Amino acid sequence: MKPLSATLRLQFHAGFSLDDAVPLVPYFSRLGISHLYASPLLSARPGSMHGYDVVDPTRINPELGGEAALIRLVAALRQHGMGLILDIVSNHMAVGSDNPWWQDLLTWGRRSRYATFFDIQWHSSDPLLEGQLLLPFLGSDYGAVLQAGDLKLRFDSARGSFHVQHHEHRFPISPTDYGQILCLSDSTEVQALGMRFVALHSAMQAADKAPGLQQELAALAIEYPIDHLLPAFDGRSTEGFERLHGLLESQAYRLASWRTAADDINWRRFFDINELGGLRVERSEVFEATHHMLFELIRRGLVDGLRIDHIDGLADPRGYCRKLRRRVDRLLAERPLSAALDHFPIYVEKILAANEQLHSDWGMDGTTGYEFMNQVSLLQHDPTGEAILGEAWSALSERPGFAEEVRLARQQVLNGSLAGDFESVAQALLQVARDDLMSRDLTLGAIRRALQALVEHYPVYRTYLNAAGRPVEDEAFFQHALQGARKTLGEGDWPVLDALQNWLGGQPWRRLPAGRARKHLRHACIRFQQLTSPTAAKAVEDTAFYRSALLLSRNDVGFDAERFSAPVEDFHQVCLQRQHTFPLNLLSTATHDHKRGEDSRARLAVLSERSAWLVSRVEHWRELAAPLRTELADGVAPAPGDEWLLYQTLLGSWPLALDESDPVALRTYVQRLQQWQRKALREAKLRSSWSAPNDVYEQACLGFVEALLLDPQNQQLRHSIALAAQSIACAGALNSLGQCLLRMTAPGVPDVYQGNEFWDLSLVDPDNRRAVDFAERRQALDESTSTAQLLQDWRNGRVKQALISQVLERRLDYPELFAEGRYLPLEVRGRHAERVLAFARVGDSARAIVIVPRLACALLADTPIPLIPAQNWDDTHLLLPSALSPANYTGLFASSAVTTSKELLLSAVLREFPVNVLIDHA
Repeated sequence: MKPLSATLRLQFHAGFSLDDAVPLVPYFSRLGISHLYASPLLSARPGSMHGYDVVDPTRINPELGGEAALIRLVAALRQHGMGLILDIVSNHMAVGSDNPWWQDLLTWGRRSRYATFFDIQWHSSDPLLEGQLLLPFLGSDYGAVLQAGDLKLRFDSARGSFHVQHHEHRFPISPTDYGQILCLSDSTEVQALGMRFVALHSAMQAADKAPGLQQELAALAIEYPIDHLLPAFDGRSTEGFERLHGLLESQAYRLASWRTAADDINWRRFFDINELGGLRVERSEVFEATHHMLFELIRRGLVDGLRIDHIDGLADPRGYCRKLRRRVDRLLAERPLSAALDHFPIYVEKILAANEQLHSDWGMDGTTGYEFMNQVSLLQHDPTGEAILGEAWSALSERPGFAEEVRLARQQVLNGSLAGDFESVAQALLQVARDDLMSRDLTLGAIRRALQALVEHYPVYRTYLNAAGRPVEDEAFFQHALQGARKTLGEGDWPVLDALQNWLGGQPWRRLPAGRARKHLRHACIRFQQLTSPTAAKAVEDTAFYRSALLLSRNDVGFDAERFSAPVEDFHQVCLQRQHTFPLNLLSTATHDHKRGEDSRARLAVLSERSAWLVSRVEHWRELAAPLRTELADGVAPAPGDEWLLYQTLLGSWPLALDESDPVALRTYVQRLQQWQRKALREAKLRSSWSAPNDVYEQACLGFVEALLLDPQNQQLRHSIALAAQSIACAGALNSLGQCLLRMTAPGVPDVYQGNEFWDLSLVDPDNRRAVDFAERRQALDESTSTAQLLQDWRNGRVKQALISQVLERRLDYPELFAEGRYLPLEVRGRHAERVLAFARVGDSARAIVIVPRLACALLADTPIPLIPAQNWDDTHLLLPSALSPANYTGLFASSAVTTSKELLLSAVLREFPVNVLIDHA
């Protein structure tokens, strides 16, 4: 098997199965990919487009072809020496009718064998929830739904079971309560069976005995029409209302309106998604049950690496990762010789904040590379544009700075969609206060205020305190939040902050004697850490990124949007650090979660170099668009900020081949934009939201887009925007090629997102998960095209594919150089030195020099191709240390070698292609 050199991410679903990937393997191999990187493959909800909603972790998803298809795909990969990295979901499962574990839980409550699998708080101060699971899945208030007859009692004659149906939801009735239904029968035989079901209330192992009785009921139903009993439970009648309500009150769950979830939810979800329930994977039985199939796949040599989704959702990420590493490493000895591995890579999906590093004691190989996206993006933004764009955005939108935008969003999330989770932590901390005589006078109100202020100022997604307290790596982040909270709160609440500092890791829980107080403190610490992560995600990724739009290329998952740009030295520093700590870290510039395509971001980054021009263009467009706006009772539509977002989105995503006179192509583009716009408006939570959609405002904004792009009367505005997009497209393509090369040559393992061998100008999901035309990409790779022709036809994207293929081929030819070669920053001098990034990779038997232009829009000028004319580089040159010269180097697409001395002119090495890698094999 090839060493891990480059991955390619594929999103599997019913429309793109495992068998669909098999004939593409030769193409991926030719491209230079060593490992496919698959979205989750375990059985998910029917129709799932992503696989993160697992319902059965014991089998491969039949919609993808099942285990047999996986074996076929792996066989094809092995024929080309390739491996498979699998995405897994340890934090949660989809809950609902398709999940047998969840259905068993609803049926038997705390007596279910799965009662400890899901993260449920069975004890509640609310008498309506004591010992019951809140199910916020009703379309309206419980009483109204019951009275309208929208909760329907059903009988499954094949299984001999009862359930209540509400639209697509099925809520099982516990067999212990079947007597309430069967006793209404005229048949003494049915009544007698009903009494045997009643006896299950006090029976030992009732869940094991119930299936036999249900089989008897199924047999009895052939003779006696059990369905005739169901109308007696129709909520539209007084008697039926009382009977059905009584039956439901007997269950281990309480049905409620979906609106109750935010405040009353008593089980952990994935963020605020009711359909995804948190798992307690820290428990051994849950770990084994959810990972058994994965371990079998690893042992049999079918999976060669793992990616752990949402690691920050777990109660103990460090403990889980170390346990997983130990288990996987033991399995390597059992793999067949044909799939033998010296090392099994495991990655975590982790958002790293500014100055945050992945903890080195987890035993992981690194993250999935969101931070690399941010590092490259910072490099491609011109710092001179920040003030101009910031002033224009602030004046137009009247929104605060990004840091304050995030704080306000955190505040809104904590008091809205995560209010129940917040209250759970506050109550847990109150219990900790009550356990100590010195803190028992602290009130719940004071704890709530201090807790909210602390979370509002948290600079990272979460910290990782444990039995020994806060790790030293996390202390600065906690103190940052504490100082911010102290400035927000009055002095009267400072003592509560002091208590929080002590409870949340200042006083390790292992110092307390075993017993109730230690248990309460441990619980509060875990709940706190599981609160800060979803708060950050919902506030930053799903709110602030849609409210703040100084420049959208700085708003993406894993980005530090408070920072606009960074110098070359910063990029060198993070590369040196990554090589030292996590040399196998994935390097991503596009993912299934990104807000906009990698090439859209690269194009938008050009606007940082043309900030004054952009501001003048937006002013002009707003004048032309005045007739398209709508005056509503709550203000103009679209709002100025939303209009600014739209113009940037148009500039970044405008298709390279779009013909303004083609109504079909324009209509397709409009539909994509409107899908994005509706999501953007709701995520911002300013004039509309997912929980309370403002249809009037949304329709006015959607109408604005449609009129702008389709109405013949707006041709001048449309054409002006199209020209603006085209004017930055070439420089954007140059940025893209630079971004692409850095991903493939910097320390780490490059990851290619599906289809991104060509230009990716996609919008947020689901737009970035559209079907990929692999046939076109395969044909393009098969064709021999000259470098000049690739650049001449750069708009079709083949130049990007050719670059990927060329560099990945070199990674396979020189595996040690790119995996272990020393990273050496190179000094650039001359007139345009600040517009170049250069470094070397130095190995024992080979050396490589990487050269990438940056902030080069002015150097391109009006050049119609993304290649800076050689003369425009003037005297710009690299200084080569003795470790790199003299030598003969061969560059990309080059027919002749380059002989180096102490200097290397940019005009020579970037004459034929926009970026370059020069390799010398000594």
